[in-house]
Amino acid sequence: MDMPTLWIIIAGMTLVTFIPRLSVIGLMNREMPPTVARALRYVPPAALSAIIFPALFMQDDALALSPGNERLLAGIVAALVAWRSKNTLLTIAVGMVLLWILQAV
Repeated sequence: MDMPTLWIIIAGMTLVTFIPRLSVIGLMNREMPPTVARALRYVPPAALSAIIFPALFMQDDALALSPGNERLLAGIVAALVAWRSKNTLLTIAVGMVLLWILQAV
């Protein structure tokens, strides 16, 4: 793929993503209702959960809740670190290092 085509594709994807968001903001001439604002606070955790949970709980297209599931063990420890420390970087570092150690063993 040549560079001009690549840049056209990137610009098109940007517009397709940006215009729907901008249209909602533009249509709302006043502040967002508190109920909507409260509901929107749950969107990022829900989206992140939809991405992370299948990687933690599924192995070879099957539910894997055994101690042999390294990703699940590392995820549990990372969740505990996140809960106790409230530090995103520490959580990622501990989870990844533990995952690498478990996979090496």
